[in-house]
Amino acid sequence: MIDKAMLAQTLETATRRGGEFAEIFVEDRQSSGALLDDNRIEELTSGRSRGAGIRVVVGESTGFAHTADLSQSGLEQAATAAADAARNGNGSVTTVALSERQVASPNTVSVLPESVAKARKVELLELANDSARGAGSSISQVSVGYGDLRRRIQIANSDGLLTGDDQVKTRFSVSCVAMGDTGMQTGRESVGHSIGFELFDRYDITELARRAADRAITKLGARPAPSGEVTTVIGKGGGGVLFHEACGHGLEADLVAKSATVFAGRVGEQVASPLVTLIDDGTMPDEWGAYAIDDEGRPAQRNVLIEDGMLLDFMWDELRARAEGRPSSGNGRRQSYKHLPMVRMTNTYIANGETDPADIIADTDSGIFVAQLGGGQVNTVSGDFVFGMTEAYLIENGEITEPIREGNLIGNGPEVLMSIDALGNDFAMGSPGTCGKDGQGVPVGDGTPTLRVPALTVGGTAA
Repeated sequence: MIDKAMLAQTLETATRRGGEFAEIFVEDRQSSGALLDDNRIEELTSGRSRGAGIRVVVGESTGFAHTADLSQSGLEQAATAAADAARNGNGSVTTVALSERQVASPNTVSVLPESVAKARKVELLELANDSARGAGSSISQVSVGYGDLRRRIQIANSDGLLTGDDQVKTRFSVSCVAMGDTGMQTGRESVGHSIGFELFDRYDITELARRAADRAITKLGARPAPSGEVTTVIGKGGGGVLFHEACGHGLEADLVAKSATVFAGRVGEQVASPLVTLIDDGTMPDEWGAYAIDDEGRPAQRNVLIEDGMLLDFMWDELRARAEGRPSSGNGRRQSYKHLPMVRMTNTYIANGETDPADIIADTDSGIFVAQLGGGQVNTVSGDFVFGMTEAYLIENGEITEPIREGNLIGNGPEVLMSIDALGNDFAMGSPGTCGKDGQGVPVGDGTPTLRVPALTVGGTAA
């Protein structure tokens, strides 16, 4: 992407003007997407962007500049701007000797999506559309989306680091609307992995579309969701987003430093049920949040945050780790070269338990079973959350019975962690997602086994 000599010269320019630490992040990003809606191809897009972000640190001050001009002069102008923003230079020169480091990727790509004809991608949309509409006459609307991304990055810094990564992601989603006497109901399914077009050798997208349609049709006959505190069983994969949002953000070191989380100052304390081990793992092969290196050049890691209910550590980026005299945990991420890195999750999940999920249901006299959660709102300081239930059922006399209409699940993340009283042995990752924080979005994964919470508030409409 950029040769070693040019990178070294740019870093020397940054440090000559007073920088104590300087970093160059180079990104070449290309993507394509397609959307079918109402039996028509509504979008067929492709794009490419290329540029560099330069960060200079002086004490606790950071200067940052980005440019799409990757010539020597363009890079040096950005380096000068970043250094001046951090501090006026003192004229000293630091010679930077870059040493290249290779890090093996956890992801294996067989077929680059860019090598696949657009017509083939459109064909997949049409197959999924036909399959969903074939599920029943009540299906009134189908939306099918395809997307792929190839992101090549290169990172060099004044510590002498030179490394890079080639990241590929492919995603497919189907959303259906069913109409009936009870009104309109929706169903959705999606798959996405950090692999290439071979995603469609692993998944039958006609079956994926049929599941989305069946979910919408099933909900036409659903009962209103109950109201009040109920025992809640969350199915495998389905609750990962809850713990990502309500607990995971509270374990990011930048929020801890601001005391903007209930977990601040609690390392070594019991913060969850002894059944709970919470992990953030950027090395999970092919998962949506997996990579070889983070956006500061640090190798991805498997970080055990909570073990047997005990808080062990937080997630760290490079600068916050330096300030604490410890290594980064490989969680420094950024949306693009135009953004500064910050502490972000990768694939965050609750590890497997030992109980058969069928026994968890059988041991629950009454309550609800949540198969899939939707979007929600979270107060990251307190952990209070409200999440929509997009697929849920009643539990009656130890059996899953009738479906219930969409309602809200209301609670507090840290309290939920403490109260989990059953954990299944059926761990699964959930759907691929994009996590937003301070205006930046990055791809993340989450997952859980089946688990039970003795009391969660359900905001439904049943009397």
